Amino acid sequence: MGNPFAVQRFALVMGDLVQLQAMELSRRSVLLSAWFFRDEQNSTFSSEVKVVTLFATVRNSDGRIISNLSKEDFSLEEEGRPQTIRYFARESDLPLTIGLLVDTSRSQLRVLETERQASYKFLDKVLRPDRDQAFIAHFDVGFGVLQGLTSSRQELASALGRLRIPTFSGTLLYTGLKRSSADIMQGQGGRKAFILLSDGFDYRGRTSIGTAIEYTQRADTIIFSILFADPRTRNRLGSEVMQRLARETGGRYFEISGGDPIDGIFSQIDDELRHQYSLGYTPDRADSSGTFRKIRLLTKDRGLLVQARAGYYAN
Repeated sequence: MGNPFAVQRFALVMGDLVQLQAMELSRRSVLLSAWFFRDEQNSTFSSEVKVVTLFATVRNSDGRIISNLSKEDFSLEEEGRPQTIRYFARESDLPLTIGLLVDTSRSQLRVLETERQASYKFLDKVLRPDRDQAFIAHFDVGFGVLQGLTSSRQELASALGRLRIPTFSGTLLYTGLKRSSADIMQGQGGRKAFILLSDGFDYRGRTSIGTAIEYTQRADTIIFSILFADPRTRNRLGSEVMQRLARETGGRYFEISGGDPIDGIFSQIDDELRHQYSLGYTPDRADSSGTFRKIRLLTKDRGLLVQARAGYYAN
């Protein structure tokens, strides 16, 4: 009958491939219609024009957000080739979808209540009831959505109140990102971000970090990763994981410390979400191969740091 573990692993891999194919067929492609954007003159463009879209935050050497740049201040490359930025807007007013992913594994026992209180304050501050929405999910020995997409602060607060630490050990971090991307974020337009609260360890999961990142990238979602761990169990590996998740999706990494508490970190994320640039371009070479296309966005002032996603999957 063969090795049963090999058969099981083959089935898991094939399941991932099938789900990725389904995402490609059903997704609102990264090549969004140009009507999502406005330039500085509020021009309108044909909805038939397909563009690659990305959101960016720019900082100076002191870490201060720079929000007064124009389209001409940026340069953009795809796979090393210069591209023309056709659509541009400052401080995007596009709808915002936030997924709050909370690590509720045993390692979070001492920090969960702090996470809960700070998360409610953040969502209460950042969500605009007329256009934004959020969902609450948790991961430990399993993955679950405690509250689906909603603009209701009451529903979100109720879901945060139901966060619990289980009796058994397990941390399905990568599964949580994969499922949230495929099941929820994939069907949403506008700006999308995960707020990930975790110590960065995946324990007993069957999804790799590479797969988790790919699903997140295909859903056009950035990750704000917040390393939240008991000081007694914190180590370099968890930090490296959380940094990679943020870096490869165009988000930002934070680490809780005495000098940088979670309330302050949430304020920084709120500031970033309110001061993003929206950019769009039509690739100079058509590509429907499904491969990953690398993007490099810079400012002509090399003293500024641009935070944006590393690329997209061609549809």
